[in-house]
Amino acid sequence: MKHRFDLSGDVAVVIGGTGSLGGAMAAGLAEAGGEVVVMGRNEANGEQTIAGIQAKGGKAQYVKADAMNAESLKEAHAFIREEIGAPSILVNAAGGNDPKTTLTGDFTFDQIPVDAWRGNFDLNLVGGVLLPCQEFCPAMLQSGRGSVINIASVSAHIPLSRVIAYSAAKAAVLSLSQFLAREWATAGVRVNTITPGFFPAEQNRKILFHEDGSPTARTESIMGHTPMGRFGEADELIGAAVFLASHQASSFVTGSDIRVDGGFLSQTI
Repeated sequence: MKHRFDLSGDVAVVIGGTGSLGGAMAAGLAEAGGEVVVMGRNEANGEQTIAGIQAKGGKAQYVKADAMNAESLKEAHAFIREEIGAPSILVNAAGGNDPKTTLTGDFTFDQIPVDAWRGNFDLNLVGGVLLPCQEFCPAMLQSGRGSVINIASVSAHIPLSRVIAYSAAKAAVLSLSQFLAREWATAGVRVNTITPGFFPAEQNRKILFHEDGSPTARTESIMGHTPMGRFGEADELIGAAVFLASHQASSFVTGSDIRVDGGFLSQTI
């Protein structure tokens, strides 16, 4: 009998696996026995991620694709089904904040360009969840077996200062995820979200640290609001990802959100 957290026999597609957080989750799914497809646009990062997985004895392959292009996803899906197998796990980890929407002391809400708003929603909602689910999930529904894991953000629950467009887009990710969870609940496909707290990555490093490595005022504010008093490390997302991916461990879990935030959303005064 398989261990409840054993993913052997499962093909897991991690879109955005070329990033630091997506890459860590991809490695964790492979360590649990899954055959992982790392998908994204950055080929160098993708190859580096699968090399790390393979060095530890895991099964992984990089497939280049653009999550915001339906045809690109269709071609990638066809290749995966033919060469690797039918995916039963989909992790949507692509996303990020458009710096053109980050408010500063002299850049106000009314000055955010409409195209930048659309860019945030295209990246985080349309490419981040909608198009991948439209491409990969019909086959899962037909097979009656699938786990979809979408990556939200603490800013989806409580809008953070300066990044309102990103917060709104991630709130939409939560809403769409719960809608799909309800729609597919009796069809064998579960849909859940993971809400990361603050994890330093290339996209946010400049607003968290000065060039000399010292923390910015933004970091001090985050630490003051995080009960555990530190940033998260990418590997700390693995447990939640493996739990939600496992068709045995989380068989009765859908429409849920697991917060991996060091207590950020529990802090009040």
